[in-house]
Amino acid sequence: MSDTALGITRSILGQPWHWRRASADMASENLAPDDLVTQLLLARGVPRDDLDRQRTPTLRGFMPDPSLFRDMDAAAARLADAVEKGEAVTIFGDYDVDGATSAALLVRLLRALGLPAGAYIPDRLMEGYGPSGAALVKIGEAGSKLVVTVDCGAQAFDAIAEANAAGVEVIVVDHHQCATSLPAALALVNPNRLDEEPDAAIHGNLAAVGVAFLLGAALLRTLRARGFFANRDEPALIDLLDLVALGTVADVARLTGFNRALVTQGLKVMARRGNIGLAALMDAARLTKPPGASDMGFALGPRINAGGRVGKSDLGVRLLTTGDPQEAAEIAQELNRLNEERRAIEAAVLEQAIDASAACGNAPVAIVAGQGWHPGVIGIVAGRLKERLHRPAIVIALDEDGVGKGSGRSIGGVDLGTAILAAKESGLLVAGGGHAMAAGLTVAADKVDALGAFLNDRLAADVERASGDKSLLIDAVLAPRGINPLWCDAIESAGPYGAGWPAPRVATGPVRIVESGIVGTDHVRLIVSGDDGARFKAVAFRSAETELGQTLLNARGRKLWLAGRAKRDDWGSRPAAELHLEDAAWAD
Repeated sequence: MSDTALGITRSILGQPWHWRRASADMASENLAPDDLVTQLLLARGVPRDDLDRQRTPTLRGFMPDPSLFRDMDAAAARLADAVEKGEAVTIFGDYDVDGATSAALLVRLLRALGLPAGAYIPDRLMEGYGPSGAALVKIGEAGSKLVVTVDCGAQAFDAIAEANAAGVEVIVVDHHQCATSLPAALALVNPNRLDEEPDAAIHGNLAAVGVAFLLGAALLRTLRARGFFANRDEPALIDLLDLVALGTVADVARLTGFNRALVTQGLKVMARRGNIGLAALMDAARLTKPPGASDMGFALGPRINAGGRVGKSDLGVRLLTTGDPQEAAEIAQELNRLNEERRAIEAAVLEQAIDASAACGNAPVAIVAGQGWHPGVIGIVAGRLKERLHRPAIVIALDEDGVGKGSGRSIGGVDLGTAILAAKESGLLVAGGGHAMAAGLTVAADKVDALGAFLNDRLAADVERASGDKSLLIDAVLAPRGINPLWCDAIESAGPYGAGWPAPRVATGPVRIVESGIVGTDHVRLIVSGDDGARFKAVAFRSAETELGQTLLNARGRKLWLAGRAKRDDWGSRPAAELHLEDAAWAD
């Protein structure tokens, strides 16, 4: 049986359409036609004997013993000492969503334990990424002799050495890739340590907030063993899962295994709106229904990020830790405003980056640099550029002193984080690190070309292999009438969907385009009609200037197969569904 879906070997985007699961595999399963969730789980790599656990991902079913991770017990014991002695503790977080949620989780937990913990978020422009020696020493001088870094610190060799010399102890809670040697922290908890045991290393896809959650569990267990809760209530760590879910999704961590359980259960907590700050942010984003994973990625996450990108870096943590509804509403509105400002800045930088990318030709990695680009949006722009060029992209903002701050995004099968670490060890970078799909760096302007040559040489084979394997994976074929709210509701029980656990992609057709046009800045909107008489709306986002968008705008009179994700559309007087297009192919 052919694995080619609908016989399409070359679509409008020049790729074949394949079944996500081989046809022979689907036939051998002997599934009932309506056993949709089972088919979706199997197509995402779930073994048959694990189906029951994966249908309802729970913490009990997926959570590892925190003690599996190196230095976890030492970190928990030191924090337990601080709780019992009432020591001042500061949580030092990165300025993105993962950093903000990680910091907020530990701050809220420590405060619930009676410890007046504070948070320190560095300014992106003035202080840069990660802990500096000056910042750690300043925190110590203010009274905190114990600092926990979250979502940063794995590469902070000099900063931690300076802190140690000043009598400040540092615990590192991170998930970014580590070098062979480690900074001299009191404890360094990171599933991506090169010396981590296999049972812990399999959790290398955790976001930092997931690692912080495990540290919280280890801390409570340690205090419980010491009898700390004999005369006081134990905080409910599960109540902080809304923060874990938000940080995990916003950091584009793979939603498999333990991460999937964290997000599944975290969405339930978030729906209760117990976190005053998150509730205010949902109101600011006009989310009237319980949020889903996509809402965290596209509505809540970007607003929290906006503080660190173009505003005050600590706004996110302040929002997520406040107990004052008035303060929460004010911060949420400010983040909403900053997010609009961020969009305008991003659009301007993206336009220039696209123009600059023409000089990259067909290089495996697109590296562009610009004077005066805002460092707060280069990560988003790198992601947009990667989507447009279908290869890894790095965007570098050069300042007037000749120093470039860069951010990169990769494609599946190409480990950008390891390559950036190698470039740093080769002397091409002032600083750098990350993980497989995203990385950050600091580079002198006169070394940008050399960096490009190094990365292109190192990653060329991986990019070629990843590009050669390119195809669109299809989960199901629906008649046009099947693009409806019932389908959208039916597939939700196999979620939550996100990175590493893709939402079902459907093909439908043949259809004819009844109406077409551009909405917003560059989205192509269609009304299509099938041979079964059904009509539905389809949208190809950010595609007006692409080959797909131009083809759709000029395809009147010809029949097409369409492929994409079916989504509920509740804006009208009654529920409907629309197709978010990813590709199309001629049907005649």
